[in-house]
Amino acid sequence: MSNEKLLTVTVPCYNSEGYMRKCIDSLLVGGEKIEIIIINDGSKDGTGAIADEYVAKYPEIVRVVHQENGGHGEGINQGLKRATGKYFKVVDSDDVLDENLPLMIEKLEECEAQGGVDLFVTNYFYAHEDGIGDQSICYKNALPENRIFTWEETRRFRLRQMLTIHSCTFRTEIMKKSGKELPKHTFYEDNYMICLSLPYVEKMYYLNKDLYRYTIGREGQSVQRDIFRKRYKHQLLSTVLSFQSCHLDDLKSRKLRRYMKHELFMMFGISTFITRGNKSKETDADLKQMWEDCKAFDKKYGNYFRWRTPLVFANLPGAFGRWLTGVFYAISNKIVRYY
Repeated sequence: MSNEKLLTVTVPCYNSEGYMRKCIDSLLVGGEKIEIIIINDGSKDGTGAIADEYVAKYPEIVRVVHQENGGHGEGINQGLKRATGKYFKVVDSDDVLDENLPLMIEKLEECEAQGGVDLFVTNYFYAHEDGIGDQSICYKNALPENRIFTWEETRRFRLRQMLTIHSCTFRTEIMKKSGKELPKHTFYEDNYMICLSLPYVEKMYYLNKDLYRYTIGREGQSVQRDIFRKRYKHQLLSTVLSFQSCHLDDLKSRKLRRYMKHELFMMFGISTFITRGNKSKETDADLKQMWEDCKAFDKKYGNYFRWRTPLVFANLPGAFGRWLTGVFYAISNKIVRYY
C-alpha cells in the first residue's frame, strides 16, 4: 500500500455485518487518495469476513485490524496508531459519507498546497430511520467559508452547533499531540476525542457541504434514549475527561476558549439530562460526583459550569429537579431530535 495517502478513515465495527457494506462502499468513492482502516472489534458475526473481502478486493485502499473487544474508543486508538494519511476521520459502521467526499478530498489537496490545516470542518446530516426530524447541522453562521482561517476569525456557535466526530477531520499529527488514548469499553468517548485535539488547532477550513450522514433510530443504537440512560456513567466519564483535557485559562486564543466553553456546556447539559432521566437518588449522587471531580481539577470553571443557567435549574435537588430536567430535555429533543 502506498504511504502517500491524503486521508485515513477509520471504521470501528462490532457485529456490523448488517450495514457495514453500505458504509465502506460510500468511502471507496474517495479512491486511492484515502485509506480505509476497518477495526473488527471482537465481532461475533460475519464482520471480520466481510472486512477481509474488502481487503482482498481493494488491497491498495483497505486494511483491517482484528482485535479483542475494546470498545469504540479503542477502535479509534488503533486506527490512529496505524494511520498513514495526513488527515484522519472516524466514520461509524452504521453511517455513510455522501457524494461530497470527492469534493472534500479536492479541498484538502488545495489546503495542502497552502501548507495544510489542523482541522477541516464539514456539515453533517441527522438521518432518522423513520425520516422524521431529518436535518443538516451547518456552521455557516460561525465559520468563514472556502478559505483557511484561524480561531480569531470565528463567530459564536449556536446552541445546537457542536464540533463533533461527524463534522471534524483533523490533521493526523494534531490528534496525536496530546499523547492520550481514548478509554476502552466506554461509550460516548468521541466528544473527549474532540476536546483532546482542539487545543492544538490553529488553522482551519470549512466546506459548507453535507458530508456525514448520521443514522439515528437503529435498534440497539447507543444513543437510543433507554440505552443512553442505562449507560449514563459512560457519559459522565466522557464529560469529566473532556473537562480535564485542558485548563481553559491556558488556551492562548480567546475564541478557542469561548468555543471550548460552549462544547463543555453542552456536554454538561447532556450528562445532566441523561443521568437525571433515571430518576433515582443513586444516579443523582453520581451526577454530583461528576461536578466534584471537575471542581477538583479546576475550581473556577467547575463552578462556572455548575452554576450556569440552565444547568443550575437542571441540577436542582429532588423530584422537582428531575421533573424540570425532563422538561428541558424534551424541549431540546424537539430542536434536535436525538433519538
